[in-house]
Amino acid sequence: MKPKYTLLTIIALLALAAFACGNLELGTRDEAPTEAPEKEPTHTPNLQAPVPAGESNPDEPVLVTGTIPFTSPFFLDGARTGFVLLEDQGGFVARDEEFAFPLAGQAIGPIEQIDDSTFSFSLSLPAVPQATLNDVDNDGETDKGVMIFQVAYWNNTWEGPFLEERDGHGWSSGYTTASTDPNRDYEIDGGHLMVWAPDDEQGFPSGFGDDNMLFTEDDPIQSIPAGYSIVNLDADPFEVYKQANPVFELLEGAGAVKDYSEMSYEDAFNTLIERVAVEYPFTEDKGIDWDALAAEYGERVKSVSSENDWADFLHDFTLEIPDAHVGVTLSGDVFYTQQGGGFGMILAELSDGRVIVTDVFPGYPADFEGIAVGAEIITWDGQPVKQALDAVEPYFGPYSTEHHKQVEKAIFLTRYPVNTDVEMTYQNPGGSPVDTVLKAEVDYDSLFAAYPSFTLDEMILPLEAEVLDDSGLGYIRITTFSDDYALMATMWERFIQDLIDNGIPGVILDLRINGGGSGALASDFAGYFFDEEIEVYQRSYYNELLGEWEYGEFPATIEPGPLYYDGEVAVLVSPTCVSACEGFAAMLTENNRATIIGHYPTAGAFGEVGRGQYDMPDGYSMQFPTGRPETMDGELYIEDVGVVPDIVVPVTEESALGQVDAVLQAAIDELR
Repeated sequence: MKPKYTLLTIIALLALAAFACGNLELGTRDEAPTEAPEKEPTHTPNLQAPVPAGESNPDEPVLVTGTIPFTSPFFLDGARTGFVLLEDQGGFVARDEEFAFPLAGQAIGPIEQIDDSTFSFSLSLPAVPQATLNDVDNDGETDKGVMIFQVAYWNNTWEGPFLEERDGHGWSSGYTTASTDPNRDYEIDGGHLMVWAPDDEQGFPSGFGDDNMLFTEDDPIQSIPAGYSIVNLDADPFEVYKQANPVFELLEGAGAVKDYSEMSYEDAFNTLIERVAVEYPFTEDKGIDWDALAAEYGERVKSVSSENDWADFLHDFTLEIPDAHVGVTLSGDVFYTQQGGGFGMILAELSDGRVIVTDVFPGYPADFEGIAVGAEIITWDGQPVKQALDAVEPYFGPYSTEHHKQVEKAIFLTRYPVNTDVEMTYQNPGGSPVDTVLKAEVDYDSLFAAYPSFTLDEMILPLEAEVLDDSGLGYIRITTFSDDYALMATMWERFIQDLIDNGIPGVILDLRINGGGSGALASDFAGYFFDEEIEVYQRSYYNELLGEWEYGEFPATIEPGPLYYDGEVAVLVSPTCVSACEGFAAMLTENNRATIIGHYPTAGAFGEVGRGQYDMPDGYSMQFPTGRPETMDGELYIEDVGVVPDIVVPVTEESALGQVDAVLQAAIDELR
């Protein structure tokens, strides 16, 4: 298999960041139950039960070990502070998504990375667990009940060594010993549970009952021995057994990558589009005709016979869907053939319509021609430059908004196959128009330099902060929400505390280079600027069983953080603020809390992508959104529009050339 061009792949991943807003979060399901179970079992948190009487059993479970296989590209962001938890299922028994895992009952175990797709874990079981006792035997009497657990992976973002409510609550829907069904409000439907009984007089279900739900009134019941037991929910009836050292492989759940990699090109594409056509959340908004695409590309795929053909086919298909969250791994071979040539210069379009040269690289055709920084491009390839610019289809598409696409047209105007001759007219500052012909050479320097993400120092931290000397204002730059979550949380809380302790009257949050990441982390960050809870948006997903779109019961909210900064806030945005970055910026517009400032709006890509990952033949990966964001009034949220600046700063020659940071200066002027 031919290698992919690594840096191009990174660009694609930056544009497609996914734990981006509203992703499938461990322990906090995207959707909540819409109906209460027939019976809500009694449960008593943190009730210490007696040690079981009787002889010790050599098969009594004492240590759980196993592996955590993962396919999600987002898994590793939280793994540094990850662990496995003996997860109290009191929340699931009561169908309480707000259930907080009692601190005293959190038995945790270490994880260790084995390879690029697997962790191992071990978990020592406490002799007497401190969890929720659940009376689930349906005998009409009040009994002591049993403690019910999953073994589940967690990443610990906030505070101390254990989980707090911001880390998650409810019950886990992925990376657990039990499986859950996203089409039935994440009902547990298989796998394994662990149960602890205070004596041998307790009962536990032996099956799901006619309603196919666990812990409801129609469950058949069996007796369960004292101490720990393992329950195999895939057996009929459920198998209850003891094993001193049970070994489990945690189940990834709905966030697992859909693997079509072993299929033929034709079968893989047809399987993909059949699923995406149903699950894609913006079909009507973007005017997509899936039947027409299936017919056109279903016929074209029949002639695909090589990896390069396949890569070109998948790339062309993604461009049919105007959504920056839709994408495919880029092939270096195909890109080189079609776009590998350039002239060693970067262009930018100004607000007045002029196109100028913002950078020239030594040793390339533009440099040899004598083109200077600040030169105006007048004609390109025999056309007025504006006409040529409008005709460009940027290779790193698709895009959710025209303003994002227009910015990147200036980057790709200069991209050609190597050895292509291009006629142009330029005018250097203070000079006269010059007609010339440039020949494209292999040029990746100007391409990467045109993308802000690649101008950042390799050692840069995800958050940086300072006090601006001239204004006394705080400045925090956030370059991602997809880094080490615990590190980011610690830094963020430190910066907010510093703002408060030093009486900083206003803060500028720079989000102009931020490809997104964890929507939950972004939401938590926003909470430090609010002193009340605010419902912001809701998401819906396609329910395969119902054949319709279904809202989650609980909307995305801003929850006040443990610190509250009440100073003025300005937020700097650009089209390279994508996904979770956009969600963060939009939350800060609630109650007019912040002023949004930028040359352009954000990217307008806010579909949830955690469940929309696909592995395709020849090592290619694809991504499609599956979750639809809407306001509480049912209007589409952020997608196709972006977060629009309150103050639009014109792109002038000075700002394009980096002689002044006009957006930052506008924020300083506003907060002053």
